[in-house]
Amino acid sequence: MIVNSKELLETAKKNKIAIPQFNINNLEWAKYILEECNLNNSPVIIGVSQKTVEYMGGYKVVSSLIKELDSEMKLKIPVVIHLDHGKNFEECKNAIDSGFTSVMIDTSSLPLDENIEETKKVVEYAEKYTVTVEAEIGSIGNNVNLYTNLEEAIKFVKETNIDSLAPAIGSVHGIYKEKILLDIDLCQKISKETNLPLVLHGGSGIDELNLKDVVNAGISKININTELQIVWANAVKKYLIENGTEYDPRKIISSGEKEIKRVIKEKIDILINKTKI
Repeated sequence: MIVNSKELLETAKKNKIAIPQFNINNLEWAKYILEECNLNNSPVIIGVSQKTVEYMGGYKVVSSLIKELDSEMKLKIPVVIHLDHGKNFEECKNAIDSGFTSVMIDTSSLPLDENIEETKKVVEYAEKYTVTVEAEIGSIGNNVNLYTNLEEAIKFVKETNIDSLAPAIGSVHGIYKEKILLDIDLCQKISKETNLPLVLHGGSGIDELNLKDVVNAGISKININTELQIVWANAVKKYLIENGTEYDPRKIISSGEKEIKRVIKEKIDILINKTKI
């Protein structure tokens, strides 16, 4: 069932769980993620970066792919098609016009007032199509993190009317090169003052205890991409070493399926089912 993220994230916030966002890179990844989430009865947000959109052939190709998989697989779970880190209004508009049900506008590198104005444009357009909007304040980069200012977050949320907020609380995209230090207190304050579902970017590699802490502090959505890429790549490398004469791309790509699904199951247990810790 294809939906936007509004009700899912509001329910997650209320129940102190987090909806996983797993980013796709191709058809196979989309299929693996949907299969495992459906098996575990977990709602899922399918994250699609602009680079992935270009790689896969365009916004309409990606949107149609997810919708057709949802139909053909007869999925019983809510599925959100989400643009991850849309860099401007036009990219978000293209995603919305192509059937994405959720978009993230990321103009967090701009001064606050400009970030607000750009975000408002996306929100106003998205509302016409019942598409939900996520936005970022602060800077969540590759081992560069400018923490979100509480007062600015409050102003940002009030003036933009976004559906979810991605604050910078110490996480980074990609592989963590230093000890992970998440500002749980800041997260709690932003959650309380904005009363919005919060999003944690850079969820790969964060241990279970830290994940539970941020969920209890108000995080309602956690993005995971790099961790899937790493376990898939390692499994494929191992397969190719052991099967050096193999040339069938279906067998090569699918050799990483088991590991991707293993990580997905682990995250669902932590974020949705809370069977660990």
